[in-house]
Amino acid sequence: MGNGLNTSNLTVLDTLPEGITEVKATELHKILPTPTLVHLPGRTENPMFVSVLQHGNEETGLLAIQALLRKYQSKQLPRSLSIFFGNIDAAKQGSRKLDGQPDYNRVWPGTEQPPTKESSNAQQIVNEMKEREVFISLDVHNNTGINPHYACINTLDTAFLHLANLFGRFVVYFIRPKGVQSAAFAELCPAVTLECGKPGVQYGVEHAFEYLDSCLHLSQIPDHPVAPQDIDLFHTVSQVCIPDHVSFSFQENTADLMLSNDLERMNFTEIRVGTEFGHVNLPDILPVVATNEHGNEITADYFTVTEGRLVCCKPVMPSMLTLNEDVIRQDCLCYLMERIKLPS
Repeated sequence: MGNGLNTSNLTVLDTLPEGITEVKATELHKILPTPTLVHLPGRTENPMFVSVLQHGNEETGLLAIQALLRKYQSKQLPRSLSIFFGNIDAAKQGSRKLDGQPDYNRVWPGTEQPPTKESSNAQQIVNEMKEREVFISLDVHNNTGINPHYACINTLDTAFLHLANLFGRFVVYFIRPKGVQSAAFAELCPAVTLECGKPGVQYGVEHAFEYLDSCLHLSQIPDHPVAPQDIDLFHTVSQVCIPDHVSFSFQENTADLMLSNDLERMNFTEIRVGTEFGHVNLPDILPVVATNEHGNEITADYFTVTEGRLVCCKPVMPSMLTLNEDVIRQDCLCYLMERIKLPS
């Protein structure tokens, strides 16, 4: 398995383990028993960093990086490549994360969560990549709901916008939640998060692979502004969660909040005032909490309960709406976005 170094429970390798380019996400633990960082040399020294499986049920990143590694298995990489294989234990179960685990994409430097072995691993990775003078960082994810492919950035600098726009015209700017990988790496280099649609869709794998391969060949990132006609830029203004004490369901009409079954079809759609999210069985209580990017509660700015219906009271564009109740409980109901102009 190459030269292994175990610090906390992070394994660091300088060669590819045998079988890594073919193994399924659910079997990855047989080759990599712990979260693993692999450094591979290329013609250009400053590495491209790629993280996959930060959420164990999001396999597109693994499949795309495997396709990339197979392409270059008998020839030199155009640029050095560092790969982080994240929540391998959750991948074994096909879960986003296991009970008792933190979300791997909330533990990076800048997190508001208490220290854990996972946050120690994240800090070590950032330290190593800073020392290696990382060129760009790409964090590959899937959605559980119906969403287009899009890229997320944490700063509106031109290089970040170009890197995101290379993936597609939909780009989302956000600064919360804290502790995400792309925000930590934004201190070192241009960094993006790739949202590649639902797992199990071949187009998502192909799109991610083509993007990774293109980025591997970049010698530099353009410094001229992105053309306004080439990009749809959105700003995440709120994260919407359902409090733990509120029961919710898509089937049980006795739940505190009975969510609409067509909820995820509102993703990346600019919805009107009065759009319904579900029925409420809690008198005079908002069953969701909306938090802005500064951590302040702004629920009443976006939601109201009218005649037992939870409705939006401001024009907005949701993303990440899903029918997966586990993901809603572990992460959030959705994010709310507003269209913004490119910085001048």
